[in-house]
Amino acid sequence: MSTSAMHVAKTGLTAQQYKMQVIANNLANVNTTGFKRDRANFESLFYQIVKTAGAQTADDTALTSPLAVGTGVKVVSTQKLFTQGGLVSTDNSLDLAIDGPGFFQALLPDGRVGYTRSGILSRNAEGVLTTTSGYVLQPQIQIPTDATSINISNTGIVSVTAPGNDIAQEVGQISLANFSNPRGLTPVGENFLVPSAESGVAQEGAPLDGGFGKVLQGYVESSNVNVVQQLVDMIETQRAYEVSSKSITAVDEMMQFISRNL
Repeated sequence: MSTSAMHVAKTGLTAQQYKMQVIANNLANVNTTGFKRDRANFESLFYQIVKTAGAQTADDTALTSPLAVGTGVKVVSTQKLFTQGGLVSTDNSLDLAIDGPGFFQALLPDGRVGYTRSGILSRNAEGVLTTTSGYVLQPQIQIPTDATSINISNTGIVSVTAPGNDIAQEVGQISLANFSNPRGLTPVGENFLVPSAESGVAQEGAPLDGGFGKVLQGYVESSNVNVVQQLVDMIETQRAYEVSSKSITAVDEMMQFISRNL
């Protein structure tokens, strides 16, 4: 029994270590543009059913509740929480933020399309819009090298003006994507997520069309990490870890008592 209690306490230590790593990652990315905080989800392990509810205790009586002993806890999953982050003005014409649902799309080096909430864009040598990592925005949009100004509307229409011509010329349309289950997306780093079997297929559309959010030029979306809440969660996790550790110490002392006195 004592060794079983140690095993249960150990599962608590392992679960709290995972949670602390999730919290540490959230805090590390507090200034990461478009970052969405993670949450660790726990579930209990199997129960040892010693007696079931209704088991007979005498001729005319039965147990009204079972005798079930838990075997611990485990982290079953982590979830991205896609609440809106704060919008910060930058006055940079190639900084974009999404106010509402949707993701920007970019072509990753392995050929997959990555999805991100970070809209910090730039132009490569050919004038094609890329992310901060140099990945080409999808669908591809090329800005003329002689463009004097770039305007991106709330609906994602990209237009430029050239020297000697005051009439804006449309050069592309920014498309957003969304999923039936965004929490099923798999994070791969560099602010990108990729689809999984549980996220569903990407649904593409223009901003402000079909439930997509609007695009704001000259803004970036900050992380949705609440530092104060994360610090509270950190203290709670630390205390839970200490309690599990003390459980192991208590069980060890009980076993030492038995070995000395029996």
